Amino acid sequence: MEKITVREFFDNRKEVLELTLLSGADGLDSILESREVQRPSMALMGWYEEFARERIQVLGRNEMSYLQSLSPDKLVEVIEKLFSYNIPCIIVSKNIVPPPAMLEISDRRKIPLFVSRLSTVELMNKISLWLDNAFAPKVYIHGTMVDVYGVGMLYTGKSGIGKSECALDLVERGHRLVADDVVEIKKHSENVLIASGTNLLGHHMEIRGVGIIDIERLFGVRAIRMQKRIELEVRLVIWEELEDYERLGLEKQFTTILGVKIPIVTIPVSPGKNLTAISEVIAMNHMLEVFGENPAMSFVERLNEEIRRKKNLRDYLKNDFE
Repeated sequence: MEKITVREFFDNRKEVLELTLLSGADGLDSILESREVQRPSMALMGWYEEFARERIQVLGRNEMSYLQSLSPDKLVEVIEKLFSYNIPCIIVSKNIVPPPAMLEISDRRKIPLFVSRLSTVELMNKISLWLDNAFAPKVYIHGTMVDVYGVGMLYTGKSGIGKSECALDLVERGHRLVADDVVEIKKHSENVLIASGTNLLGHHMEIRGVGIIDIERLFGVRAIRMQKRIELEVRLVIWEELEDYERLGLEKQFTTILGVKIPIVTIPVSPGKNLTAISEVIAMNHMLEVFGENPAMSFVERLNEEIRRKKNLRDYLKNDFE
C-alpha cells in the first residue's frame, strides 16, 4: 500500500472539508497509518488505555467546551498529554477557534492543527469516506474497462488482440469507457471491485495505426465514466481450432482479483468476429442471471423435458399394435 501523508490529505480534501491549517506545518509530512477517525473525548479526561494515537483526531463542540472550562494550567497539561502521543493531526470542527496554548504546543510538537467549518458528524463522515478509498487495496492491470448497459466489463488479453478497438466500437454504440490500457482496481468491500483510469492516461485510448485519441473530447462526457464496479471479465484469446471453448454456458468460470471472485467469459477472436455485438449480449445475459434467469439452464431443462416426454410416449406406444 502506498504511504499517505497528512500533506496529501490536506491538499486533496481542503476544499471539500473546508480546512484551514492553523499551526504545526512542520508535521505535514507525517504518515497516516489508519483508515479510521476518532474523537478523543475520553483521552482528554485522562483515559488513554484504549487511545488510538494513529488515527486522525477530531475535536467537536463538546471537546472544545470541556477544554475551555479548564484552568489555564490544567488546559496546558491536558493538551500536552494529548500531543505527547505523536498523533498525525487534529481537526477542530464548526470553525471553533482553538486556545492559543493548543496552537503553541502544535507548532512545538510539529503536529498539524486544522479547523473546519463543517459540523462534527459531517466532517467525520467525509474524512472516513476518503480514508476508506485511500487505504483500499489496489492493483494495476493491463486491460480495458467499459460500462455496457450498466454492466462493468473488464477486457483482458494480449497486446494487439483488439481490446481498445472493441471498446471504441462500444463507445460509438452509446456505451461508456472507464479506462484503457492501464486499469486501476480497488477493493472497496469484501466482494466489490471498483475500476478507474489513472490520472495520467485519463480517458485517452491508443488505436494502432491512428495513434492516441481523447474519447471525452471526441464523443463528449456521455461516453465516459470516472469509475465502475467490475462485474465480469471478458478475456479475449486468439482462436485455435483444437481449443475447447464453452458451448452451452452451463459451467461458470471465475477469476480472482484482490481476493474477490468475479465471473470470466473467454471469447475466441477470429477475423470478422463481431466482438461488439457479443459484448452487448454478454452484458444483457449477465443482467438476466442477476435477476435469477439462466437461459442456458432453461434451454437444457426444456430439452430434457422434451426428451422425457418423447420417451414416455414411445414407452406407452411400444406394445400398442392397434
